[in-house]
Amino acid sequence: MRPGTGNREEAIAARVNPTAQVAIVALPPVSMSAVAPIIDALDLANEIDGRALYRWRMVSCDGHPVPLSGGAQWTADGAFSDALACDWLIVVAGRFQPFAEHRSFLASLARVSQRTPLVTGIHHGVWWLAMAGQLHGYRVAASWETYQQFAEQFERTIVTQHIYEIDRDRATCAGGQATLDFMLAMIAREHGAPLAERIADALGASTLRSGDERQRIPYVSAPGERHPRLNEALLLMEANIEDPLATDEIAGLVGISRRQLERLFRQYLGAMPSKYYLGLRLSKARSQLQRTSKSVVQISLACGFASAAHFSNAYRERFGVTPREDRRNWIERQHGGAGSCSAASVLAESPERD
Repeated sequence: MRPGTGNREEAIAARVNPTAQVAIVALPPVSMSAVAPIIDALDLANEIDGRALYRWRMVSCDGHPVPLSGGAQWTADGAFSDALACDWLIVVAGRFQPFAEHRSFLASLARVSQRTPLVTGIHHGVWWLAMAGQLHGYRVAASWETYQQFAEQFERTIVTQHIYEIDRDRATCAGGQATLDFMLAMIAREHGAPLAERIADALGASTLRSGDERQRIPYVSAPGERHPRLNEALLLMEANIEDPLATDEIAGLVGISRRQLERLFRQYLGAMPSKYYLGLRLSKARSQLQRTSKSVVQISLACGFASAAHFSNAYRERFGVTPREDRRNWIERQHGGAGSCSAASVLAESPERD
């Protein structure tokens, strides 16, 4: 196996074969809306480009049709086994729900992942990869629904609240609407941004989000346990990017004291409100730098910075480069040469635990 490059930005290589073989492993419970963005993106890539860039097949854990929410079924092209060979393995699930033979499935998933150039988990497919020991030391985008639980259980992963993460030969996506953003980002890395943009136009997706964008969250500490004041504060921040609110203003608008608001942010988001708010604005700015032709000055003003100098300093502190350097680097990545995929990481001693 080839050693990993260690460079996030060179994680996805141009395929040696002209047609990439994609295996989509759908594990119940799963919905049509979870699977459709994956298939639509791959099919449209082939149709718009005019070549067979991707050939995909649906795989279930036992070869039987995949039951979808609402009573429908998706016919499987085969059963998951150690013999599965592909260039890109995608595991998708709506919830982590163990089944009778799940331990043997996890062991097989680990072995297949070892030899697959690119392995992806979408929504709770991320949990299956983590349980198989395949995300040790990787940046992982976990869904906001189970973010805290995931971080506590899989301490050897680097969990983020981004909508997706692409880290060497592993990619993870929080699911939902982010699935399309993720798929188009992958296609752009392999075949260029113009193709991804044409697919987005065909699907009516007006704005593509970068992986550095945070999930839009009514944040929860555990499934079913909501924190409405924190949710209200986050919504206020999202709605006031250009003219940021002071922490005292946010606390007053949601009906709690500043100290209570700071305690909620520290407990559930691990940051003070002002720091979280700044990160949100900078993430918005980065998305605009990569997805629009607006000037740095225009973007700095649109994201609530009083001057371009203040914006540039804050941006460099967070991302390690200036806004102009980051835009130039992003353009070069979209149109430059591709690196080589690193091989899958070595199988963990216990595939059931992280």
